[in-house]
Amino acid sequence: MKCTQFYPVIMTDKVEETTRFYRDHFRFEPTFDSDWYVHLQSTEDEAVNIAVLKGDHPTVPISGRGQVSGLIINFEVEDVDKVYGRVSEAGLPVLLPLRDEDFGQRHFITQDPNGVLIDVIKPIPPSEEFLKQYAEGSVPA
Repeated sequence: MKCTQFYPVIMTDKVEETTRFYRDHFRFEPTFDSDWYVHLQSTEDEAVNIAVLKGDHPTVPISGRGQVSGLIINFEVEDVDKVYGRVSEAGLPVLLPLRDEDFGQRHFITQDPNGVLIDVIKPIPPSEEFLKQYAEGSVPA
């Protein structure tokens, strides 16, 4: 299977609010916009996409209808400190304050209106302990 694009789709009953959240705080703009589905594309990288879908829409099989649950979306960014400042200024909830991790990330976690966790990350060099766990050529810089 050759995948031509990959993106998460958030099922929610808050389509408009969720769309506004990703537009206002993470610089996405709609490429398709209806009352039941919105396809969002990053204004900074057209390969980065996310979609918002009304959870009870008829195109969703009955067994799969509902709300998003158990999801973390990672945004890898160039300047995590700048994004942290912007998110904090906007009054978004900060569930995990900005910090460095031994496994090779400087990051923080916030959440969207549906409770989806958003982990904003900048790769950093890992500790010696974690360095051994990376595949050759995959070590964050």
